[in-house]
Amino acid sequence: MRIGGCQLKLEQRVTLAGWEAALMSILAIVFALFLFGFVFILDDVDPLSAYQEIFSFAFANPYGLPLTINRFIFLLLCTFAFIIPFKAGLWNIGMAGQLYAGALAAFGALFAFGGKELPSPDLSPGIVIPLMLMAAALGGAGVGAIAGFLKGKYNINEIVVTMMLNFIAFWLVAYMIKEGGPFMNPGGRGESFELPSSVYAPLVMDVPFTIFLVLGIAVLLYFLFAKSKIGYQIKAHGHNPAAARYAGISTFKIPLWVFVVGGGLAGLAGYHYFAAVPGVYKIARNYGFFGDLAFYGIICGLISLGNPLAAIPVTLLFGGLSIGGRFVQGKLNMGFGLDYALLGVLMITLVAFQFFYRYKLVLSPSKGSYW
Repeated sequence: MRIGGCQLKLEQRVTLAGWEAALMSILAIVFALFLFGFVFILDDVDPLSAYQEIFSFAFANPYGLPLTINRFIFLLLCTFAFIIPFKAGLWNIGMAGQLYAGALAAFGALFAFGGKELPSPDLSPGIVIPLMLMAAALGGAGVGAIAGFLKGKYNINEIVVTMMLNFIAFWLVAYMIKEGGPFMNPGGRGESFELPSSVYAPLVMDVPFTIFLVLGIAVLLYFLFAKSKIGYQIKAHGHNPAAARYAGISTFKIPLWVFVVGGGLAGLAGYHYFAAVPGVYKIARNYGFFGDLAFYGIICGLISLGNPLAAIPVTLLFGGLSIGGRFVQGKLNMGFGLDYALLGVLMITLVAFQFFYRYKLVLSPSKGSYW
């Protein structure tokens, strides 16, 4: 494109600095909020006032901030469950099934101590809570291992397998909590028995201990991909599986490993949501809600370019906007689904702006110009 005496053209980037990626993400967020402002205008709502309500409730309100933190922890664990296989060139679409498998395993560990007659006098939180945590990780890892094994051994498409495993996990939950099922609520409702308060996820400085766990995992994953041998092998597999095999990297062990670890982290997300979020503490049949939330981990993972540390602010923003959007929807009497619409516009804009991660606009003098 010619502009005056200059030529505006696209050039492929050779490198992308971290500050450039961060700047483009910030510009994308500002642009998305600008676009969504027209939704508020069409509903006779001042966009600035609406955004002030969203952000103040999500990040400053004593009731909204804990909800944001819990949503952030859940989304970050789901994002890590996606990022680890993604680094190996594989797609984990099964976080929803893996987190439910983890939740069932965590409830199973508790069930083994006292069954439905809870709380049991022998229930020791110092023993049961770590067991629930380990069971959740193993439950999610077990489901992930199925996809990893089939991919590594027989090269079966991991997207198809993980999606099928989601439905299997949903049916398993339905069986476990139905009337007459092992985890049925004593009141006969279509949900599991409720956790006793003695085994709620412990709070540290008024936040669930899982926040320190997930932030530690973020740092660990960053160094794993940046400094370790296994991290190098995972990235090599992701860039070119055939070349990785030629270099001696196992194309069976890597898919299995990444899906086991990714599934384990999704299982921890299941433990967190059903043991740490106030007002939950039981497994109900609203699969769509938690399944939809888990899929945001895919978007957050793609936006953060697979960087575990960059995923922290991305998931915090998504968590805050989902909580604040739901609050404003009720306070301003707006239509149902405002929070989903806001996140949808944000996702589309952030993904669209990733075009500029690969290309840049360059303004250069045209031939024959004396500029």
